[in-house]
Amino acid sequence: MDKQQQLAMVKKVREASTNNVNGSTLQPSYTPQVKQESRMIPTSYEDAPVTVHIPDRELADPLPVFVNFHGGGFVMGNPKMDDPWCSVIADRAECIVVNVDYLLAPEYPFPVPVYQSYEVVKWIAEHATELNIDATRIAVGGHSAGGNLAAAICLLNKERGNELNIVYQVIDYAPLDLDTDPAQKPQFPEAIPNDISRIFNACYLEHPEDGRNPLASPVFAPSLTGLPSALVITAERDSLAAETVGYAKQLEEAGVTVTAKQYAGAAHGFTHNGDLAVAEDAWHLMSDKLKEAFTAKQ
Repeated sequence: MDKQQQLAMVKKVREASTNNVNGSTLQPSYTPQVKQESRMIPTSYEDAPVTVHIPDRELADPLPVFVNFHGGGFVMGNPKMDDPWCSVIADRAECIVVNVDYLLAPEYPFPVPVYQSYEVVKWIAEHATELNIDATRIAVGGHSAGGNLAAAICLLNKERGNELNIVYQVIDYAPLDLDTDPAQKPQFPEAIPNDISRIFNACYLEHPEDGRNPLASPVFAPSLTGLPSALVITAERDSLAAETVGYAKQLEEAGVTVTAKQYAGAAHGFTHNGDLAVAEDAWHLMSDKLKEAFTAKQ
């Protein structure tokens, strides 16, 4: 599939996804005490728009920060789909949440989204005073493709000598093996169709051999020793669950502290389009584990 064909296919997928403006049918059952600010974070690629969620009550300064990356197969999606839930995390975990609008494929294929996202986290750390955050308590996380980016950021940070104080990572039903053909993964009627998954992968990986690059497929990382503790969430009826569960085991075998939870009967994207009670349980788990990690590092 050449670039023009990729763009045509992605256009159809993006148009189909705009039926829901926010990308999510679910909303929190309560209104978090949070205020929001919009910012532009400069990177060497393009400025990255972000939404900053700040607890709107008296808390000890400075606050830890969680940097969130939305899903969408690397080709679609936007921060709005996560904004209601980022406010929940900010409120419950008592932290600042930065929700990132990163560059998408095929216009910006791998490794651009990884490196741009890393630069966003680095900028946040370098501007800690301005943002009123504690640069020694940074967490990263994301959902689907965003979970892949979060895992890649942690690997890249390790490669660069841990220049960022990332204390926790949240990997939520993420694709972590872009090399294996989707048809060879577990199949479920509720799962992302194989042809759509192939389009996502082909758009993101300009060079197919990049599918074995650990920054694209973290399951191929030669070593996971020293990575931040992790929360790994999977959905039972998701073709990606097996590789994500496998990554959690790889982390544990490398000595990383892991909390792993699989939601029985849930499908990919359940935190945005599933049963509210189940989705909220997952978002509250993310919040609670982040608060626990941030408190331990005080």
